[in-house]
Amino acid sequence: MGDADRLTCVLVIEDDPNIVDLIRSNLVVRGFDTVVSTDGAHALRMLETEAPDIVLLDLMLPDADGFELCRQIRERSAVGVIVVSARGGERDKVSALNVGADDYMTKPFSIEELLARIAATLRRTRISEPAEVADPITEIGDIRIDLAAQQVTRRGSPVHLTPTEFALLRELATNRGKSLTHAHLLRRVWGSGYETETEYLRVYVRRLRSKLEIEGEPPLIITQPRVGYRLVAG
Repeated sequence: MGDADRLTCVLVIEDDPNIVDLIRSNLVVRGFDTVVSTDGAHALRMLETEAPDIVLLDLMLPDADGFELCRQIRERSAVGVIVVSARGGERDKVSALNVGADDYMTKPFSIEELLARIAATLRRTRISEPAEVADPITEIGDIRIDLAAQQVTRRGSPVHLTPTEFALLRELATNRGKSLTHAHLLRRVWGSGYETETEYLRVYVRRLRSKLEIEGEPPLIITQPRVGYRLVAG
């Protein structure tokens, strides 16, 4: 079986057998290949051996800090990560996004919601052929954004962005100089249904700034108060 025929692989990191059975049974009938880990160390090994397309990560594992495990997954891979947690507080959501999660779901959840979020995350994080763009190269000071090659450099050195970070930068770069609303960016980067998740945007703009902007130099991404963001015109 070639890569084109390979089933989409979901790594479920969860120690509750009832939730595992619920997720696995619903994913299998929809054509997903589902592999399961109940502990953090095993999950990191499976990240290498199974090469999953997406990870569903429970924060409350008995042997591991879920946030630290998310950070370790992100250090090793650009795979899409959806955190699934019984903790629904804003602080936990922001903490998970800060360490590299692409999305955050609160238990209990419907299978329909889970499937929709998996589909949205896969669209964003899977490596795909770059779309044709009118101006594939954007240069702002020492920053060079190559939309065709999906590469970013700063002072000639590559800047490693996650797929979600790059998707956000691409939307800003293709509309350079224009103010884009929170709802527009959320819809374009995360998908329909995410228009009110403004904390996602705040966290990911902060992540981009930390990788691209240099302290003491003019900002690259401008905040438009109560509106949204724009990439500087020049």
